[in-house]
Amino acid sequence: MPRISELKLAKELIRFPSITPVDAGIMKFLEKKLKKLGFKTKILEFKEKGFKPVKNLYARFGSKTPNFMFAGHVDIVPPGNIKDWTVNPFKPSIKNGHLIGRGANDMKSSIAAFVTAVSTFLSKNKKFNGSISLLITGDEEGDAVNGTKKVVEYLKKRKERINFCLVGEPTNPNKLGEMIKIGRRGSLTGKLTILGVQGHVAYPQRANNPSTTLIKILDELKNIKFDKGTKTFQPSNLEVTKINVDNNSDNVIPKSAEATFNIRYNDKHSSDSLKKKLNKIFSKMSKKSKSKFKIEYRVSGEAFLTKPNATTFMIQNIVKKITKIKPKLSTTGGTSDARFIKNISPCLEFGLVGKTMHKVDEAVSLSDLKKLTKIYSLILDNYFS
Repeated sequence: MPRISELKLAKELIRFPSITPVDAGIMKFLEKKLKKLGFKTKILEFKEKGFKPVKNLYARFGSKTPNFMFAGHVDIVPPGNIKDWTVNPFKPSIKNGHLIGRGANDMKSSIAAFVTAVSTFLSKNKKFNGSISLLITGDEEGDAVNGTKKVVEYLKKRKERINFCLVGEPTNPNKLGEMIKIGRRGSLTGKLTILGVQGHVAYPQRANNPSTTLIKILDELKNIKFDKGTKTFQPSNLEVTKINVDNNSDNVIPKSAEATFNIRYNDKHSSDSLKKKLNKIFSKMSKKSKSKFKIEYRVSGEAFLTKPNATTFMIQNIVKKITKIKPKLSTTGGTSDARFIKNISPCLEFGLVGKTMHKVDEAVSLSDLKKLTKIYSLILDNYFS
Protein backbone atom coordinates (compact mmCIF):
# COMPACT_ATOMS: atom_id res chain seq x y z
CA MET A 1 0.00 0.00 0.00
CA PRO A 2 1.50 3.39 -1.00
CA ARG A 3 2.76 5.67 1.79
CA ILE A 4 1.65 9.26 1.24
CA SER A 5 3.76 12.30 2.18
CA GLU A 6 1.72 14.91 4.08
CA LEU A 7 3.86 17.78 2.75
CA LYS A 8 3.68 16.62 -0.87
CA LEU A 9 -0.08 16.13 -0.63
CA ALA A 10 -0.62 19.51 1.05
CA LYS A 11 1.27 21.18 -1.81
CA GLU A 12 -0.77 19.29 -4.40
CA LEU A 13 -4.05 20.34 -2.77
CA ILE A 14 -3.01 24.00 -2.47
CA ARG A 15 -2.34 24.13 -6.22
CA PHE A 16 -6.08 23.74 -6.89
CA PRO A 17 -7.80 27.19 -6.91
CA SER A 18 -10.87 25.69 -5.23
CA ILE A 19 -12.50 28.95 -4.13
CA THR A 20 -16.02 28.25 -2.84
CA PRO A 21 -18.00 26.80 -4.59
CA VAL A 22 -15.53 26.06 -7.44
CA ASP A 23 -14.25 22.48 -7.41
CA ALA A 24 -11.38 23.05 -9.90
CA GLY A 25 -10.88 19.25 -10.12
CA ILE A 26 -9.79 18.76 -6.51
CA MET A 27 -12.44 16.17 -5.58
CA LYS A 28 -11.49 13.89 -8.50
CA PHE A 29 -7.84 14.25 -7.53
CA LEU A 30 -8.52 13.32 -3.91
CA GLU A 31 -10.86 10.49 -4.91
CA LYS A 32 -8.10 8.96 -7.03
CA LYS A 33 -5.66 9.08 -4.07
CA LEU A 34 -8.17 7.38 -1.77
CA LYS A 35 -9.08 4.69 -4.29
CA LYS A 36 -5.39 3.73 -4.47
CA LEU A 37 -5.54 3.22 -0.70
CA GLY A 38 -8.52 0.88 -1.12
CA PHE A 39 -11.37 3.24 -0.26
CA LYS A 40 -14.80 2.97 -1.80
CA THR A 41 -15.65 6.52 -2.87
CA LYS A 42 -18.55 8.59 -4.06
CA ILE A 43 -18.52 12.17 -5.30
CA LEU A 44 -21.80 13.77 -4.26
CA GLU A 45 -22.92 16.88 -6.11
CA PHE A 46 -25.85 18.69 -4.54
CA LYS A 47 -27.97 21.47 -5.99
CA GLU A 48 -30.54 23.67 -4.32
CA LYS A 49 -32.45 26.49 -5.95
CA GLY A 50 -30.82 29.86 -5.34
CA PHE A 51 -27.41 28.34 -4.53
CA LYS A 52 -24.58 27.15 -6.74
CA PRO A 53 -24.01 23.38 -6.97
CA VAL A 54 -21.24 21.91 -4.84
CA LYS A 55 -19.20 18.72 -5.09
CA ASN A 56 -18.48 16.68 -1.96
CA LEU A 57 -16.68 13.40 -1.37
CA TYR A 58 -17.54 10.53 0.93
CA ALA A 59 -15.08 7.65 1.15
CA ARG A 60 -15.05 4.56 3.32
CA PHE A 61 -12.51 1.79 3.91
CA GLY A 62 -14.08 -1.35 5.33
CA SER A 63 -17.65 -2.24 6.25
CA LYS A 64 -17.34 -3.22 9.89
CA THR A 65 -18.06 -1.13 12.97
CA PRO A 66 -16.88 1.01 14.63
CA ASN A 67 -16.62 3.59 11.85
CA PHE A 68 -14.18 6.43 12.61
CA MET A 69 -14.56 9.46 10.35
CA PHE A 70 -12.28 12.38 9.50
CA ALA A 71 -14.09 15.43 8.12
CA GLY A 72 -12.94 18.62 6.50
CA HIS A 73 -13.18 20.99 3.54
CA VAL A 74 -11.08 21.69 0.47
CA ASP A 75 -12.83 24.92 -0.48
CA ILE A 76 -11.00 28.13 0.33
CA VAL A 77 -11.66 31.86 0.62
CA PRO A 78 -10.37 34.12 -2.20
CA PRO A 79 -6.70 35.16 -1.91
CA GLY A 80 -7.48 38.87 -2.21
CA ASN A 81 -4.88 40.99 -3.99
CA ILE A 82 -2.24 38.51 -5.14
CA LYS A 83 0.33 41.34 -5.24
CA ASP A 84 0.10 41.51 -1.44
CA TRP A 85 1.42 37.94 -1.17
CA THR A 86 5.14 37.18 -1.08
CA VAL A 87 4.40 34.03 -3.14
CA ASN A 88 1.72 32.99 -5.61
CA PRO A 89 -1.05 31.67 -3.31
CA PHE A 90 -1.63 28.72 -5.67
CA LYS A 91 2.06 27.89 -6.09
CA PRO A 92 2.93 26.70 -2.56
CA SER A 93 6.38 27.69 -1.32
CA ILE A 94 8.45 26.89 1.74
CA LYS A 95 9.97 29.81 3.64
CA ASN A 96 11.51 29.85 7.13
CA GLY A 97 10.14 26.41 7.97
CA HIS A 98 6.60 27.22 6.82
CA LEU A 99 4.51 26.11 3.86
CA ILE A 100 2.79 29.17 2.37
CA GLY A 101 -0.31 29.15 0.15
CA ARG A 102 -4.06 29.70 0.25
CA GLY A 103 -5.59 26.86 2.23
CA ALA A 104 -2.29 25.89 3.88
CA ASN A 105 -3.84 26.59 7.25
CA ASP A 106 -7.58 26.33 6.63
CA MET A 107 -7.58 23.47 5.96
CA LYS A 108 -5.87 21.61 3.13
CA SER A 109 -2.85 20.72 5.27
CA SER A 110 -5.10 19.05 7.85
CA ILE A 111 -6.66 16.96 5.08
CA ALA A 112 -3.17 16.03 3.89
CA ALA A 113 -2.33 15.06 7.48
CA PHE A 114 -5.29 12.78 7.98
CA VAL A 115 -5.00 11.14 4.54
CA THR A 116 -1.31 10.47 5.32
CA ALA A 117 -2.23 9.13 8.75
CA VAL A 118 -4.79 6.79 7.18
CA SER A 119 -2.26 5.53 4.60
CA THR A 120 0.25 4.84 7.41
CA PHE A 121 -2.36 3.02 9.49
CA LEU A 122 -3.55 0.87 6.57
CA SER A 123 0.02 -0.06 5.58
CA LYS A 124 0.49 -1.53 9.10
CA ASN A 125 -3.03 -2.95 9.55
CA LYS A 126 -4.15 -5.06 6.61
CA LYS A 127 -7.13 -6.25 8.62
CA PHE A 128 -8.69 -4.37 11.52
CA ASN A 129 -12.03 -4.46 13.26
CA GLY A 130 -13.74 -1.38 11.96
CA SER A 131 -13.94 1.18 9.17
CA ILE A 132 -12.39 4.54 8.37
CA SER A 133 -14.40 7.21 6.58
CA LEU A 134 -13.65 10.62 5.11
CA LEU A 135 -16.20 13.35 4.53
CA ILE A 136 -14.74 16.14 2.38
CA THR A 137 -16.87 19.12 1.39
CA GLY A 138 -16.46 22.03 -1.00
CA ASP A 139 -18.94 24.29 0.78
CA GLU A 140 -17.64 25.14 4.26
CA GLU A 141 -16.45 28.66 3.50
CA GLY A 142 -19.62 29.55 1.59
CA ASP A 143 -23.34 29.16 2.19
CA ALA A 144 -22.92 25.65 3.67
CA VAL A 145 -26.17 24.61 2.01
CA ASN A 146 -24.96 22.03 -0.53
CA GLY A 147 -22.03 20.74 1.50
CA THR A 148 -21.67 18.75 4.73
CA LYS A 149 -25.31 19.39 5.65
CA LYS A 150 -26.46 17.51 2.54
CA VAL A 151 -23.84 14.76 2.95
CA VAL A 152 -25.10 14.14 6.49
CA GLU A 153 -28.67 13.83 5.12
CA TYR A 154 -27.36 11.39 2.49
CA LEU A 155 -25.62 9.27 5.17
CA LYS A 156 -28.75 9.24 7.33
CA LYS A 157 -30.87 8.00 4.41
CA ARG A 158 -28.32 5.25 3.74
CA LYS A 159 -28.29 4.41 7.46
CA GLU A 160 -24.52 4.79 7.38
CA ARG A 161 -23.38 4.76 10.99
CA ILE A 162 -20.54 7.01 12.14
CA ASN A 163 -19.28 6.11 15.61
CA PHE A 164 -16.95 9.08 16.07
CA CYS A 165 -15.85 12.00 13.94
CA LEU A 166 -12.79 14.24 14.06
CA VAL A 167 -13.09 17.53 12.17
CA GLY A 168 -9.69 18.94 11.18
CA GLU A 169 -10.44 22.66 11.49
CA PRO A 170 -7.60 24.88 12.82
CA THR A 171 -8.51 24.95 16.52
CA ASN A 172 -5.35 26.22 18.19
CA PRO A 173 -4.96 29.97 18.89
CA ASN A 174 -1.14 30.16 19.17
CA LYS A 175 0.49 26.77 19.63
CA LEU A 176 -0.32 23.29 18.38
CA GLY A 177 -1.92 21.38 21.25
CA GLU A 178 -3.66 24.23 23.05
CA MET A 179 -7.26 23.53 22.16
CA ILE A 180 -9.78 20.87 21.16
CA LYS A 181 -13.29 22.06 20.25
CA ILE A 182 -16.11 19.97 21.72
CA GLY A 183 -18.95 22.30 20.80
CA ARG A 184 -19.83 25.64 19.27
CA ARG A 185 -22.18 28.52 20.00
CA GLY A 186 -25.19 28.99 17.76
CA SER A 187 -25.41 31.80 15.22
CA LEU A 188 -28.58 33.79 14.50
CA THR A 189 -28.59 36.69 12.02
CA GLY A 190 -31.47 39.16 11.86
CA LYS A 191 -32.20 41.79 9.23
CA LEU A 192 -34.55 44.38 10.74
CA THR A 193 -36.39 46.96 8.63
CA ILE A 194 -38.36 49.82 10.22
CA LEU A 195 -41.03 51.43 8.02
CA GLY A 196 -41.94 55.03 8.77
CA VAL A 197 -43.43 57.93 6.78
CA GLN A 198 -41.29 59.99 4.41
CA GLY A 199 -41.40 63.78 4.70
CA HIS A 200 -39.58 67.12 4.74
CA VAL A 201 -37.09 67.59 7.60
CA ALA A 202 -38.59 71.06 8.28
CA TYR A 203 -42.00 69.46 8.96
CA PRO A 204 -41.25 66.43 11.15
CA GLN A 205 -44.83 66.40 12.45
CA ARG A 206 -45.93 65.33 8.96
CA ALA A 207 -43.52 62.38 8.85
CA ASN A 208 -42.39 59.47 11.00
CA ASN A 209 -38.64 59.00 11.04
CA PRO A 210 -37.77 55.25 11.04
CA SER A 211 -34.11 56.02 11.87
CA THR A 212 -35.10 57.28 15.32
CA THR A 213 -37.00 54.07 16.06
CA LEU A 214 -34.21 51.92 14.69
CA ILE A 215 -31.60 53.62 16.89
CA LYS A 216 -33.76 53.09 20.00
CA ILE A 217 -34.28 49.42 19.15
CA LEU A 218 -30.59 48.80 18.50
CA ASP A 219 -29.73 50.49 21.79
CA GLU A 220 -32.13 48.18 23.60
CA LEU A 221 -30.76 45.12 21.80
CA LYS A 222 -27.17 45.98 22.74
CA ASN A 223 -28.18 46.32 26.39
CA ILE A 224 -29.71 42.85 26.63
CA LYS A 225 -27.86 40.61 29.08
CA PHE A 226 -28.65 37.22 27.59
CA ASP A 227 -26.77 35.18 30.21
CA LYS A 228 -23.55 34.99 32.19
CA GLY A 229 -22.23 32.01 30.27
CA THR A 230 -22.03 28.40 31.48
CA LYS A 231 -19.34 26.02 32.64
CA THR A 232 -18.56 25.12 29.03
CA PHE A 233 -19.74 28.20 27.09
CA GLN A 234 -18.86 31.88 27.12
CA PRO A 235 -21.74 34.42 27.47
CA SER A 236 -24.03 35.00 24.50
CA ASN A 237 -23.47 38.27 22.67
CA LEU A 238 -25.20 40.41 20.05
CA GLU A 239 -23.33 42.61 17.58
CA VAL A 240 -24.80 45.07 15.09
CA THR A 241 -23.05 44.43 11.77
CA LYS A 242 -24.81 46.76 9.32
CA ILE A 243 -26.92 49.95 9.46
CA ASN A 244 -28.39 51.29 6.24
CA VAL A 245 -30.67 54.20 5.35
CA ASP A 246 -31.21 54.44 1.61
CA ASN A 247 -31.52 58.22 1.31
CA ASN A 248 -29.77 60.53 -1.17
CA SER A 249 -31.21 63.77 0.18
CA ASP A 250 -30.17 65.67 3.31
CA ASN A 251 -33.54 67.39 3.69
CA VAL A 252 -35.76 64.32 3.44
CA ILE A 253 -36.86 62.11 6.32
CA PRO A 254 -36.51 58.57 4.89
CA LYS A 255 -39.32 56.07 4.50
CA SER A 256 -37.33 53.12 5.86
CA ALA A 257 -34.19 52.22 7.79
CA GLU A 258 -32.62 48.82 8.26
CA ALA A 259 -29.98 47.10 10.33
CA THR A 260 -28.41 43.65 10.47
CA PHE A 261 -27.25 42.01 13.69
CA ASN A 262 -25.80 38.66 14.69
CA ILE A 263 -26.16 36.78 17.97
CA ARG A 264 -23.68 34.11 19.02
CA TYR A 265 -25.50 32.15 21.70
CA ASN A 266 -24.76 29.30 24.06
CA ASP A 267 -26.88 26.27 24.90
CA LYS A 268 -29.06 28.22 27.34
CA HIS A 269 -30.93 29.43 24.23
CA SER A 270 -32.32 28.20 20.95
CA SER A 271 -32.91 30.25 17.82
CA ASP A 272 -36.68 29.98 18.48
CA SER A 273 -36.41 31.28 22.06
CA LEU A 274 -34.26 34.21 20.89
CA LYS A 275 -36.64 35.08 18.04
CA LYS A 276 -39.56 35.27 20.50
CA LYS A 277 -37.58 37.54 22.81
CA LEU A 278 -36.53 39.85 19.97
CA ASN A 279 -39.94 39.98 18.32
CA LYS A 280 -41.47 41.23 21.58
CA ILE A 281 -39.01 44.12 21.60
CA PHE A 282 -39.67 44.97 17.94
CA SER A 283 -43.45 44.89 18.47
CA LYS A 284 -43.29 47.03 21.61
CA MET A 285 -40.97 49.67 20.11
CA SER A 286 -42.69 49.91 16.72
CA LYS A 287 -46.08 50.24 18.39
CA LYS A 288 -44.73 52.99 20.63
CA SER A 289 -43.35 54.91 17.62
CA LYS A 290 -46.38 54.17 15.41
CA SER A 291 -44.21 52.54 12.78
CA LYS A 292 -44.11 49.06 11.26
CA PHE A 293 -41.29 46.54 11.18
CA LYS A 294 -40.14 43.59 9.08
CA ILE A 295 -37.66 41.02 10.36
CA GLU A 296 -35.84 38.30 8.42
CA TYR A 297 -33.90 35.65 10.33
CA ARG A 298 -31.20 33.23 9.22
CA VAL A 299 -29.88 30.49 11.50
CA SER A 300 -26.40 29.21 10.63
CA GLY A 301 -26.46 26.62 13.39
CA GLU A 302 -27.79 25.93 16.86
CA ALA A 303 -25.52 25.78 19.90
CA PHE A 304 -24.28 22.27 20.63
CA LEU A 305 -21.99 20.42 22.99
CA THR A 306 -20.54 16.93 22.49
CA LYS A 307 -20.26 15.46 25.94
CA PRO A 308 -16.67 14.23 26.33
CA ASN A 309 -16.35 10.44 26.24
CA ALA A 310 -13.49 7.91 26.33
CA THR A 311 -12.47 8.77 22.75
CA THR A 312 -12.35 12.48 23.58
CA PHE A 313 -10.01 11.87 26.50
CA MET A 314 -7.91 9.42 24.45
CA ILE A 315 -7.40 12.13 21.80
CA GLN A 316 -6.64 14.73 24.48
CA ASN A 317 -3.94 12.45 25.92
CA ILE A 318 -2.37 11.80 22.50
CA VAL A 319 -2.23 15.55 21.75
CA LYS A 320 -0.51 16.09 25.10
CA LYS A 321 1.95 13.27 24.40
CA ILE A 322 3.05 14.75 21.06
CA THR A 323 2.89 18.49 21.83
CA LYS A 324 3.69 18.43 25.58
CA ILE A 325 0.59 20.63 26.07
CA LYS A 326 -2.68 19.42 27.60
CA PRO A 327 -5.36 20.82 25.26
CA LYS A 328 -8.30 22.71 26.71
CA LEU A 329 -11.73 21.34 25.80
CA SER A 330 -13.36 24.46 24.39
CA THR A 331 -16.49 25.78 22.68
CA THR A 332 -15.09 29.14 21.53
CA GLY A 333 -14.97 30.50 17.99
CA GLY A 334 -17.37 30.70 15.10
CA THR A 335 -19.44 28.00 13.46
CA SER A 336 -18.02 24.92 11.73
CA ASP A 337 -19.40 21.90 9.90
CA ALA A 338 -19.37 20.01 13.21
CA ARG A 339 -22.80 21.63 13.71
CA PHE A 340 -24.17 19.25 11.05
CA ILE A 341 -22.10 16.17 11.88
CA LYS A 342 -23.14 16.21 15.55
CA ASN A 343 -26.61 15.12 14.34
CA ILE A 344 -25.24 11.70 13.37
CA SER A 345 -22.13 11.23 15.50
CA PRO A 346 -20.24 12.42 18.57
CA CYS A 347 -17.48 14.66 17.25
CA LEU A 348 -14.68 17.01 18.14
CA GLU A 349 -12.42 19.37 16.23
CA PHE A 350 -8.65 19.42 16.29
CA GLY A 351 -6.29 20.83 13.70
CA LEU A 352 -3.58 23.39 13.14
CA VAL A 353 -2.84 26.84 14.60
CA GLY A 354 -5.35 29.29 13.11
CA LYS A 355 -3.37 32.55 13.28
CA THR A 356 -2.94 32.95 9.50
CA MET A 357 -6.20 31.52 8.18
CA HIS A 358 -7.92 33.77 5.62
CA LYS A 359 -4.88 36.10 5.69
CA VAL A 360 -2.28 37.07 3.11
CA ASP A 361 0.64 34.57 3.19
CA GLU A 362 -1.47 31.94 4.93
CA ALA A 363 1.00 29.40 6.28
CA VAL A 364 1.52 26.21 8.24
CA SER A 365 4.61 25.29 10.23
CA LEU A 366 6.28 22.19 8.74
CA SER A 367 6.97 21.00 12.29
CA ASP A 368 3.28 21.36 13.19
CA LEU A 369 2.24 19.51 10.02
CA LYS A 370 4.46 16.56 10.97
CA LYS A 371 3.17 16.57 14.56
CA LEU A 372 -0.46 16.75 13.44
CA THR A 373 0.05 13.78 11.11
CA LYS A 374 1.61 11.84 14.01
CA ILE A 375 -1.33 12.78 16.27
CA TYR A 376 -3.88 11.59 13.70
CA SER A 377 -1.89 8.34 13.20
CA LEU A 378 -1.80 7.61 16.93
CA ILE A 379 -5.52 8.34 17.23
CA LEU A 380 -6.25 5.63 14.64
CA ASP A 381 -3.84 3.20 16.34
CA ASN A 382 -5.50 3.72 19.72
CA TYR A 383 -9.08 3.85 18.46
CA PHE A 384 -8.80 0.46 16.75
CA SER A 385 -6.47 -1.22 19.25
